[in-house]
Amino acid sequence: MLEITGLVAGYDRTTVLHGVSLTVPEDGVATVLGHNGAGKSTLLRAALGLIRPRGGRVLLGGEDVTRLPAHQRVRRGMAYVPQGQQSFPQLTAMENLRLIADGRRDGRAALEEALALFPALREAASRRAGLLSGGQRQQLAIARALITRPRLLLLDEPTEGIQPSVVAEIQRTILQLSARGGLSVLLVEQHIGFALRAAQRYHVLEAGRVTGSGEGGEAAEPAVRRALSV
Repeated sequence: MLEITGLVAGYDRTTVLHGVSLTVPEDGVATVLGHNGAGKSTLLRAALGLIRPRGGRVLLGGEDVTRLPAHQRVRRGMAYVPQGQQSFPQLTAMENLRLIADGRRDGRAALEEALALFPALREAASRRAGLLSGGQRQQLAIARALITRPRLLLLDEPTEGIQPSVVAEIQRTILQLSARGGLSVLLVEQHIGFALRAAQRYHVLEAGRVTGSGEGGEAAEPAVRRALSV
């Protein structure tokens, strides 16, 4: 679904990504692991087109989207959930969801599907998003992205600062979505166990370079921890 080859990107005069290459399988999950400052978030932003690359290529479903702006990549099926459990805090959970669903031909059905994936949001539908727990806000952010019915979902550290029970629920949701087909996921994560259980393939990013790749699963954890010197 996604093929990144020799990607070079950064901010102003600072280069953050130095020739990064990786793939996300069709209807599968790939994870990018690395320490703070490794370039993980920059990688997602460059993949979506929020940062213009200085070199390399980004292919979505075989189409070269390297020079396309972010909104055109979204139209082609990308969705992005950044760090920080972002929402409109003064709106209710339901209003946040309807803001995305309204005006879409299949918006109502997509909204109901999102609520089915995250039942806690239905229970908290009338609460302001700013008053939700961190886990609920993260589920809300993912649900909003899913309402757009993406082909590729980019998730930036969805487990950051949330309780273990919600981490497990988000993991189950990611696996459920990839198993039913029609959605690929690029997951940036520091929680090694969660990331490897959710992914078919992993990539280790260090100082803007891929230093290791392999098949996901719990069996890969020792090799990943050695690569990260954790």
